[in-house]
Amino acid sequence: MNNTNINIAIVIPAHNEALTISKCLASVQSAIEQLPSTITATVLVVLDSCSDDTLALVKRAGVDYLCCDYQCVGQVRDFGIRYALTSGATWIACTDADSLVTADWLTQQIAHIKAQPTAMICGVVIVDDWSHLTPQTRKEYIAHYQDSMGHRHIHGANLSFSSEAYLAVGGFAALPCHEDVDLVKKFEKQNFAITWSNRVRVITSSRLQARATEGFAAFLAHLEANR
Repeated sequence: MNNTNINIAIVIPAHNEALTISKCLASVQSAIEQLPSTITATVLVVLDSCSDDTLALVKRAGVDYLCCDYQCVGQVRDFGIRYALTSGATWIACTDADSLVTADWLTQQIAHIKAQPTAMICGVVIVDDWSHLTPQTRKEYIAHYQDSMGHRHIHGANLSFSSEAYLAVGGFAALPCHEDVDLVKKFEKQNFAITWSNRVRVITSSRLQARATEGFAAFLAHLEANR
């Protein structure tokens, strides 16, 4: 990818996220404002089968959006990304509607791209609130999680990649969960360079009501249930 001509598209799937979408979009806007004027960044929310006020809040925020009825996060992400590609996006940054990106989320991605060629960046997540979870759940999570460079965690809420490489591997599969893991495996299989960074950070929800049956919320719920 040409480092001097980076056009970023931030793609966010949302299913009934009225409680969180506004803060998510505000955090993304703060990250965009940190970018140099030479880099273009746009936001696209893909509303999947929403029956609450998510759409109204997205409209209020003034960002672009699509609506669909897939009920499949892999299909939703791919739908949004392919739409973004038609507008000339060269770099895709994915996060989730229940997450907050840090102010340097995008500038850290740019720093990695400029430091050495990379086709994908896998970032880390920070749990937003432990107060409703047991101390043992937090202890086990922290023992498991590697918040370091070279980690091997994969989060759809913090995954970014080159548009060219995305098309080369065929994109997100139509999977209801683990679509992010599947995409990383595709990049690895075709020997695309992947940066495993703890400098690219997202604060994610500790809710236990999972949107995906085997997603991050389900992982926390499993830890909590085994107390």
